[in-house]
Amino acid sequence: MDPLVYPRERTLGAITLVLGLLVWLALLVGTFGILLLYLLMGFIGYCFAHSALIAWIKGTGVKLSPTQLPELNARFEACCARLGIATPPEAYLLHGDGMFNAFATRFLGRDFVILLSDVVDAMEPQPDGINFYIGHELGHIRRKHLTGHFWRAPVLWLPLLGAAYARAKEYTCDLHGAACCEQLDSAPRALLALAAGAHQWRNVDMNAYAAQSRANAGFWGSFHEVVGGYPWLTKRVARAIDPAARLPERNPAAYLLGLFVPYAGRAGGGALGILVTVAVIGILAAVALPAYQDYQSRAVVAQAWANGAPVRLALAEYYREKEEIPESLEAAGLPETLPDGTALRLDSDTMVVEVQTARGTLLMEPAPSGNGLRWTCGAGEGLAEKALPASCK
Repeated sequence: MDPLVYPRERTLGAITLVLGLLVWLALLVGTFGILLLYLLMGFIGYCFAHSALIAWIKGTGVKLSPTQLPELNARFEACCARLGIATPPEAYLLHGDGMFNAFATRFLGRDFVILLSDVVDAMEPQPDGINFYIGHELGHIRRKHLTGHFWRAPVLWLPLLGAAYARAKEYTCDLHGAACCEQLDSAPRALLALAAGAHQWRNVDMNAYAAQSRANAGFWGSFHEVVGGYPWLTKRVARAIDPAARLPERNPAAYLLGLFVPYAGRAGGGALGILVTVAVIGILAAVALPAYQDYQSRAVVAQAWANGAPVRLALAEYYREKEEIPESLEAAGLPETLPDGTALRLDSDTMVVEVQTARGTLLMEPAPSGNGLRWTCGAGEGLAEKALPASCK
């Protein structure tokens, strides 16, 4: 028996897998094979949507390696070795922008683990806590949760069953996360950060927090847990402190009402869940692609501003010595292009330099400052204001 697998996951995983395969078979036979056509169409849609997300992660995130964020990469590889994962998946650090999480995903047979920067930053006082998040996501990969979901999809909508299986998976992955930690209190403290935030988790009494689970054992607390895919965080902390901890019993009436509530899951359960998952990935891609385009624009403009520094210095020196604006860049002894071929144009009335970047026109604008000139940047034709570097506005 694998000690890193929550016992109920084995039972619930077997039940949902058998039932799921039977339903898939019935659907295949009942539709005379037409189901395969719909699955093919769904797979094509999934590929296009998910590929956008993966491309954004690769094009934006920082890929961990022995030379790139080596300390974080060492933690990741050590956790893979501890969990017996011979071929580590690709791992990336991505700016969380306020989101406090990590996640694992799979695309065309390749696994990926993404750590959001807020998680890593929050655990700076106790870096071993980062291992918990790494191990938790590796748990999904090691237990093949990312692939097994498809075969179980037709029955995951079933009341109580789908939600119970989802919660069991979370407990299993918490065990994987704890197994990657060197210190006994790193796992519960990493979970506390999800409750109290990036800074205040250090001030929380974790035993008192775990004891809060008793206060939420009433009908409504029990009901919303049995129909949800995540255990209450207080219970997860209690089990992280002591895997054998005896948790408070749920209100039995909650199960009766839960029988009438199909499991919607994190991305929609059941056969419909596949389509909902594709839609969610599509929405993520729709958000990610514009964000990546904005990032590219800022990078292009920042590079143009940096490359234009010699031009600004030369013009300032020309103006200081002659106390007049040159008629052209050539008159000031300057080229009309940057080293990378970007075209420049000087306004002889204002001495504003227009830089024709691929994202629009960057304006380098002079203003008197003491005995010299101070240069700021502005957005010209076709360039969005938000693409300007903050340092030169």
